Amino acid sequence: MIEFLKQLTDPESIIHYGGFALLLFVVFAETGLLIGFFLPGDSLIFISGMICVSKPELLGVNIFVLIFSLTVAAVIGNMAGYWFGFKIGPPLFKRKDSLIFKRSYLIITQRFYNRNGGKTLILGRFLPIIRTFAPILAGVIKVDFKIFMMYNIFGALAWIGLLASIGYYLGSYEWVQKNIGYIVIGLVVITLIPLISTYFKEKKSPQNNKNHH
Repeated sequence: MIEFLKQLTDPESIIHYGGFALLLFVVFAETGLLIGFFLPGDSLIFISGMICVSKPELLGVNIFVLIFSLTVAAVIGNMAGYWFGFKIGPPLFKRKDSLIFKRSYLIITQRFYNRNGGKTLILGRFLPIIRTFAPILAGVIKVDFKIFMMYNIFGALAWIGLLASIGYYLGSYEWVQKNIGYIVIGLVVITLIPLISTYFKEKKSPQNNKNHH
C-alpha cells in the first residue's frame, strides 16, 4: 500500500505504471474527490506533455488528444466536486478532521473564494488543495450551475492547455529531459507559494475563529 501511494505521488511512476487511463483518473480525482488533494496534478500534466515528445509510445496519444482528454477529466472532476458540496452543504464546515479531510483546507479555500469570487475556479486550478476544494465549496454555497460550468470549462482549458503545452515545448530539449526532477520540484515550490501566503493570511485574520461561513 505504501509503495502504491508513493507511485501515486510520483508523476513519472503514474505514467510508467498506469499509462493514459491512470493519468486521466488522477486528474479527475484531484479535481473531484476529497482524497485527491495530495496528488501531483501540475507536475503530472507537465510531464505528460513532455512525454508526448520524448517518449510518445508511453501514452499512445498526441498532444491534442492529451489536452482534450485531460480537460474533459478535469471538467468532470469539478462537476463531481460541485455535486458533493451541493449535497452535503454547510455541515461540511462542521465535519471533524480526518486523515483525508482537514477543515482548515476548506476555510483557506473559502477565504480565497471571498477575495477572488468565481475566478477561484480558474486561479485555483493552479494551486494544490484549492483546486480540490474550490468546486466543493461552489456546491456548498450553491453557485449557479451555468456560471460554475463556465468557470469550470475555462479553468480546465487554461490549466491543462498551459502546463501540457509548456511540457510539450520543453520536452524536445535534452537538458530538460535530464533535469526533470529539479524542474518538477521547482514547479511544486512555485505553486505552493500563493497557497502558503493564503494560509498565513487566513491564520492572521481576526475573524478566523469567529465565523467560517
